[in-house]
Amino acid sequence: MEPENEKPGADELKAGDPKIADSNTVDPKAVEAGTVEPAIVDKEIAEPKVAASEAVASKIVEPKVVVPPPIAQPKIVDTRMNERKFAQVSRRELLKVVPVLALGAFAIPSFQDSLLKKGLGFSDWASARLFRRSHLATTFSDSELTPFEKFPINGYDVEDPGVIFENWTLTVSGAVQKPGDYKLAQIQALPRFRHNTRHVCVEGWDVIGRFGGARLSDFLNMVGADTSARFLTVTCADDYYESLDMATALHPQTLLCYEMYDQPLTRKHGAPLRLNVPTKVGYKQAKYLTDLKVTNVLEKVGYWEDQGYSSFYAL
Repeated sequence: MEPENEKPGADELKAGDPKIADSNTVDPKAVEAGTVEPAIVDKEIAEPKVAASEAVASKIVEPKVVVPPPIAQPKIVDTRMNERKFAQVSRRELLKVVPVLALGAFAIPSFQDSLLKKGLGFSDWASARLFRRSHLATTFSDSELTPFEKFPINGYDVEDPGVIFENWTLTVSGAVQKPGDYKLAQIQALPRFRHNTRHVCVEGWDVIGRFGGARLSDFLNMVGADTSARFLTVTCADDYYESLDMATALHPQTLLCYEMYDQPLTRKHGAPLRLNVPTKVGYKQAKYLTDLKVTNVLEKVGYWEDQGYSSFYAL
């Protein structure tokens, strides 16, 4: 048996015993004085201390830096493209309802007259822009003529207003250098032109007739008319009245007509003088002429035009 008071040897002490640390403790002052040598620390004992310190250091958790999520940037939308697409869709939808709106407007009495006048006004404007003095109406052969006896007779008020041929004159006024009364013989003294052209009535029928007379342009030149004026107006023995734009009046096929089928005009067809205008509808071709005026202002357009018919009505 070992004595109870016998101390174990140094080799029996464990490396982790606190007593080891105490036995190895050296007074720093004694070391400095040279009386005590610094203790030599067992390398095997020191290394666990270093490893322990490193383990502790590794267990130290650095504070976690919380990075806020990135702020979502607002999406930039090309509003110009959206507006363009919206406009295209809007136009398409509008076009779909235009016919319905137009029909609805025509159903309202207060709008009917205004819409019709504006529509006719636009039609006349477009026709005038397309009209060309060099563009001739179609002419036909003699074999294609409608027989004279089958040529329809249209009257305004009476078939024969009772013109006295011996006293008849055409009174010229307005923007002309030589106003006055002109006899039929003076008009017939101008070069005569004949052509076979189609006469188209607004009532729906048409015939091919043969007409002869002086070019209206030659007559206007004879009286010294200002051809820069806009219009020419005529009045008739039966109180009918009509107007022509100057471009139509100067057209080479527009005639002061005094013949049909190579014979003098008959009373029922407008003797002694009428207009023949192959480029226009029938109601523009006034009969029984008595007055002619060159002007820039129309007080009245025409008998039928003032009742809502087209004022230009080119064929």
